Amino acid sequence: MITSSLATWLADLSPDQIPDAVTREMRHLALDTFSVALSGRRTPWYQAIRNWAVQDNRLQRGATLWGEGDTRLRPSDTALVNGAAAHALELDDFHNAKVHPGAVIVPSVFAVAEHYRVDPAQLDMALAVGYEVMIRTSLALSPAETRLRGWHLTPVCGPLGAAAAVSVMLQLKPCEIQSALGLAATQSSGLFAFTLDGSDSKRLHAGMAARAGVVSAELARNGLTGPAYAIEAEDGGMMKAFSDHSDATRLLHELGKTWHAAKTNFKPYSCCGSAHAHVDAALELRPVWSHGGVVRVGVPTLVDIQCGYRYEPGSELQAQMSVRYAVAAALLRGSVLPQDFGEAQRRDPAIVQLANAIEMVRDDDLDRRYPKEFCGWVEVIDRSGTPHRIMQSNPSGSSENTARHEKLREKSLVLLNQDCDPEISEAICDQFLRSGPLDIRGILGSLRIE
Repeated sequence: MITSSLATWLADLSPDQIPDAVTREMRHLALDTFSVALSGRRTPWYQAIRNWAVQDNRLQRGATLWGEGDTRLRPSDTALVNGAAAHALELDDFHNAKVHPGAVIVPSVFAVAEHYRVDPAQLDMALAVGYEVMIRTSLALSPAETRLRGWHLTPVCGPLGAAAAVSVMLQLKPCEIQSALGLAATQSSGLFAFTLDGSDSKRLHAGMAARAGVVSAELARNGLTGPAYAIEAEDGGMMKAFSDHSDATRLLHELGKTWHAAKTNFKPYSCCGSAHAHVDAALELRPVWSHGGVVRVGVPTLVDIQCGYRYEPGSELQAQMSVRYAVAAALLRGSVLPQDFGEAQRRDPAIVQLANAIEMVRDDDLDRRYPKEFCGWVEVIDRSGTPHRIMQSNPSGSSENTARHEKLREKSLVLLNQDCDPEISEAICDQFLRSGPLDIRGILGSLRIE
């Protein structure tokens, strides 16, 4: 009775059961998602999704597209568009369960809270359970195996997380939450084929999951039933469908005691999370490499399959998903940020040559550690033949970094300052990070973008 037990836990949960440390992490991650999404609005793939959603769908009352105070849509469509914005630059948060929870959960929570005028005291709880259910769903599936079968885990697991978050905000009954989870699970999908041609489908996935979660909870509230055993059913259940070695009980193990949500990583670099440890190491080795030498990169087998392909100049996504490109950019430019993925930068002969000169090494020790650790190493063998290796067990944006809150705020200010006056950017950060209920209307009201 996995689905039923999860629904009962969600229905019985109260805000005071969320540890303060978890709430603090959720606030920082929500700020990160919001600031990343505002920057993501500049991308052509965001505009394509936004223009589809806005066409003939503007409402006097609804939920606000971030950065467009006069554009309101149904909460499900707002979650779709804002989720796509948050996932547009490969700068959104990620968990070692191989999911991007912020781009799914934060847009869902904001849209529903604004439209339904949800009690602000419910919002921290909604963020925490949304992250938690999404992450636990992936862990239960066995994320490495599910990914190797071709699935993108963010849109596979995101609908359940978003449905859980929205269900607690709407204060659904246990049977309604069970239906919402079932309806969300039956919409789980998302193929990883985008790496082959660098298509825009990945940009859609987070928004797609957010929309599915909102729709599922709203439909359950209206009386539509979902499969009561959607997660655990032997025939047609989510666990069995996506993985041969799933364990549905992991969804419930120490539920409410161990919070995986608090271990979510933020991204200081605009590339695949599996490459972040390598970027950290490459930046540290840059002074050694500047004198010349051979570059070797140690990766888990899955990361080599996913991100170790030979780099050929193509779309922005193909560069962002490439470990070779990320390491080459770190060594050549000392920067792996959105401006390093423009067309001229992607086609720079020097970066193409260096990226493809890198020796990719599949490492058995890294295989044993990944994805529990998003680990990796970079080695530069200098001209004298001396090797210089940096091993990173966790990327710098992980919860292991004691300075991460400070770094996350710095990142958010840089992004917010692209659209806002510095004093407004500071005020937005303060509203996210202050004590007391999260004031979504105050945050959106203080945002003024010309």
